[in-house]
Amino acid sequence: MKSLFGSLSRERVLTFIAARGQGYAREMTGFWKCPDRPVKRELNRLESDGVLIARSYGRTISYSMNPRFFLRKELTALLLKVIDAYPTEWKERLLFNRRRPRAKGKPIVFL
Repeated sequence: MKSLFGSLSRERVLTFIAARGQGYAREMTGFWKCPDRPVKRELNRLESDGVLIARSYGRTISYSMNPRFFLRKELTALLLKVIDAYPTEWKERLLFNRRRPRAKGKPIVFL
């Protein structure tokens, strides 16, 4: 599959961040089941180009869209259209964003 953004790794990074708002390298590689080196390389390139910003939380570096990037709204709109073209299974997994752990004592309900 040819990527609109020049490389498949760049498309994966940008779509993940557009869908979830933020993410870190290991989370992205786990989601896409891909090697971590290309993802980390693209994260560093996009940060140095000013498209993404990085924030450190202990040893974890979280990336998100740079609010000062002049094409942020247009890029996000384009990425959301790319996500719409993904298969339904990928789209549902990508847009499902569970960040907090389950509350202690909360029963598990299977649907």
